[in-house]
Amino acid sequence: ACVCEKNKRVTNCRMDSGRCRCEAIGSGITVDCTTLTSKCLLMKAEVMGSRSGRREKPKDAFEDTDGLYNPECENSGAFKAKQCNGTTCWCVNTAGVRRTDKHDADLKCNQLVRTMWIIIEMKHAERNAPLNAESLKKFFTDTITSRYQLDGRYITSVLYENPYITIDLKQNSSDKSFGDVDIADVAYYFEKDVKGQSIFHNNAGLNVSVDNEPVKLEKTVVYYVDEIAPEFSMKSLTPGLIAVIVVVVIAIVAAIVVLVLTRRRKGKYVKAEV
Repeated sequence: ACVCEKNKRVTNCRMDSGRCRCEAIGSGITVDCTTLTSKCLLMKAEVMGSRSGRREKPKDAFEDTDGLYNPECENSGAFKAKQCNGTTCWCVNTAGVRRTDKHDADLKCNQLVRTMWIIIEMKHAERNAPLNAESLKKFFTDTITSRYQLDGRYITSVLYENPYITIDLKQNSSDKSFGDVDIADVAYYFEKDVKGQSIFHNNAGLNVSVDNEPVKLEKTVVYYVDEIAPEFSMKSLTPGLIAVIVVVVIAIVAAIVVLVLTRRRKGKYVKAEV
């Protein structure tokens, strides 16, 4: 037996050719514990673990129905392009994120579209003084390359705009070499780490420290950009986004009305002078 340091959501571990290999909970697919496990297998294990009562939930936990689902995975660990929950189906990208409206079981997903760009946006707690941008960049670059084994060339930017920290990870199909970890898997491990839900064995999470000062992160949001644009209809937009669009349209109409009235008044003034 052995311990899978990179993934605690496994069972039946054994040494094989000098490497620790285990079966992922929920799928039974064998994973190599010397590298990151794919996001699809991790999500499946998380769903199965929460169902069986093995996973302890944080006190503030609530269910994100569109975020966590029981995915269908290929034997390679990749997401299947089409995912379903009963008779409701949708298409996903390589990060397993829905990129179409939800349809019935007749939906066709012709290909698994690659997520080529992942934006991780964090907000740190209020501080007396801003962080040193270069030190912050070094911390996150070193952490991502060492802890998550991502080649540094895929980290294209670490931007600090007090209090926001934005990390850009870019990796298209032609860039990714055999054996390279996927940016979608890195982002999933990272997000779990900063939320104190680490996937690593016997690990509480990621302690962010810049210039020997601990940094508390209040909020982390991950955005995904695919090689092919997503296919959402207007009806699937969130009420908040619809409200913004309506406000913008009203503002444009109001501006046009004001412009027309102003021109009419100017025309009357000119006529009166003549």
